[in-house]
Amino acid sequence: MELQSLPAGLATLADHERHARATLDAAAWDYLCGAAGDGLTARHNRAAWDAWTLLPRVLAPLAGLHTRTELLGRTLACPLLVAPLAHQRLAHADAELGTAMAAAAQEAGMVLSMQASTPLEAVADAVRSDAGRGPLWFQLYWLADRGLLRAVIERARAAGYEALVLTVDAPVRTGFRLPAGMATPNAPATSGDSSLADLCATAPTWRELEWLCAHAPLPVVVKGVLHPDDARAAQASGAAALVVSNHGGRTLDGAPATATMLPRIADAVGGALPLLADGGIRRGTDVLKAISLGARAVLVGRPAVWGLANAGALGVAHVLRLLRDELELAMALCGCTDLSSPPTCERTS
Repeated sequence: MELQSLPAGLATLADHERHARATLDAAAWDYLCGAAGDGLTARHNRAAWDAWTLLPRVLAPLAGLHTRTELLGRTLACPLLVAPLAHQRLAHADAELGTAMAAAAQEAGMVLSMQASTPLEAVADAVRSDAGRGPLWFQLYWLADRGLLRAVIERARAAGYEALVLTVDAPVRTGFRLPAGMATPNAPATSGDSSLADLCATAPTWRELEWLCAHAPLPVVVKGVLHPDDARAAQASGAAALVVSNHGGRTLDGAPATATMLPRIADAVGGALPLLADGGIRRGTDVLKAISLGARAVLVGRPAVWGLANAGALGVAHVLRLLRDELELAMALCGCTDLSSPPTCERTS
C-alpha cells in the first residue's frame, strides 16, 4: 500500500466531501454516498444535530481532559468507529485495508462490512499488532441459510473480531452489480433478481435475533433501531448494544433523524444497554451532542469514504483526526474533561 499525499485545502469534513465528489465517478458516488428516495432522511439527519445546542460551563478545571469511554468491556481512546461500508474498493484501491489501518492509527474502531471488497481475515491481520487500536467488529446481514451464517460468524471469530453487528433496518435489499473483477469475499453474492415477496419471506424477525444472541460466540450489537419499543425488544432478546441508526437515510426515506430518536431510546433502555449512534455526524460538536443525548460512541460512514477517495488510508486518518480534535476542543469549551459527565444538550426547535 503506497501512502498518498493529502490534497491541499482539506480542513473540514465538508472539504473532504467536495473533493471526493469531484474525484469519484458518478456511479461510485451514487452507490457509496447516495440516499434513498428524495433524500429527506439523509438531510434531516444533518439538520437534527444542528437543532441541538450545547450548554457550556465556564471556569471549570480542564486539566486531564480526555476522550476515553467504556464499551463492551473495553476502554476506547475515543468514541469513534468507522461504520460498515460495503465495496470500499469503489472509492480507492486501499479499500478496507486502508480504512482499517487508518482507524487503528487514530485509535478509532472499525466495523467491517459483510459486503466488503477485502477478505475479513486480511483486514484483521492488518491491524492485529496495533495495540492502541479501537475495537474491530464484523457486520452481518441475516442469511436464511443458517449454515452459511454460522460459517461467516466462525470466520469472524477465528480472525479475532470482537463483536457482531447485525443490521436490522434493511430487511430487504436491492441488488447492486459490481464492476468486473470486484467481489464480496465475506458473503454469498446476491443476484438482485429476487422478488420483493421472496425477500420478505426470508427477512429476519425477533426470533432470529434471539437465536443469534443465544448461539453466537461473540456479543451481538443490533444496528438500525429507531423505535423505543424495538430497543426494549432487542434488549430482551439478548443484544449487547444498540446502534440508533436509519442507515444514513439509505433505506426508508421519511424515517426520523437519529438525533431525534436517540434521547427517546436512551430513556427506553434506561442506561442498561450501551447505545451508539450514526447518521449525519460531521463535526466534533455532533459527537459531543450524541454523547450528551445518551450514546456511548458514534459511527461515521460517508466521511470515511470521502477521506478514502481523497487520499486512501491517509485520507481516512485525516477525517478521524479532525473529528477527534474537534471533539476535544468542544469538550474544553464546554468545561467538560471526560465523557462520563457531558454537557447539557438543549433543543432549539
